[in-house]
Amino acid sequence: MTFERAASAPAEPAPTPVTDGGVGGSPTTPTPVQLRLQILSTEHWSLLASRGLAWNESFTRASMYLSTLSGSLVALGLIGGIDGFGDAFVIAALVVLPVDLFVGIGTWLRMGAANYHDAVAIAGMNRIRAAYLEVAPDLAPYFVMGVHDDAKGLGVTMAVPPDTAPFVHLIAGTPTLVMVLNAIVSGAIAALILVRFFATQPVVTVAGGLLVAAFVLAGQFRSARGKIRRAQHALKPMFPTRADAPVDAGGRRA
Repeated sequence: MTFERAASAPAEPAPTPVTDGGVGGSPTTPTPVQLRLQILSTEHWSLLASRGLAWNESFTRASMYLSTLSGSLVALGLIGGIDGFGDAFVIAALVVLPVDLFVGIGTWLRMGAANYHDAVAIAGMNRIRAAYLEVAPDLAPYFVMGVHDDAKGLGVTMAVPPDTAPFVHLIAGTPTLVMVLNAIVSGAIAALILVRFFATQPVVTVAGGLLVAAFVLAGQFRSARGKIRRAQHALKPMFPTRADAPVDAGGRRA
């Protein structure tokens, strides 16, 4: 019995040589068009599914927050009707409202991460559409979504109406609604603390609640602005929009 290879056994095929050190390098032979389309289509559907999961999670978290806040307000209204908005109401409010605020802050943070995930997925799909047009340039008139991965291209895919002010687009988003609700809940908690432990005048109580609400809202906006800037720096466009390109009927540039 021997472990030597038989002389008639065929030699194992050598691996295909790759230039530029492996991953990311250019193969010696070009990838067939059919294989490129198959890989691009698979990645496209993967990004679509991933984006759908992110959107579903965002809506679920926002619905959970609104449901929790609505239930808490109804419960506090019933307690206030029975107790006459006395000590029992204040204690219940100081227990329930901080929980609502915690849920709201968690919802806002998760929605920010989901929005960044959505931007990454849109940039990837725009790049894939650019690859589609490289394979079949004559199909460009049939693409209604963006084919560039810069801010303008992402806006086209997100169906942002042309000439929409960034502030209008910002206040129409669900994260802004959550931020405003968080600020209102924070102001309400501050007002209750002032009334219960400091016995302040109504004017001072209202002013203190508004001040806390404004501070929380400004802090959230500042944090969101910083996250947007970091996301813009992290996403480096590979197919930017040309400023001198003609604009089509859908507001896209070639």
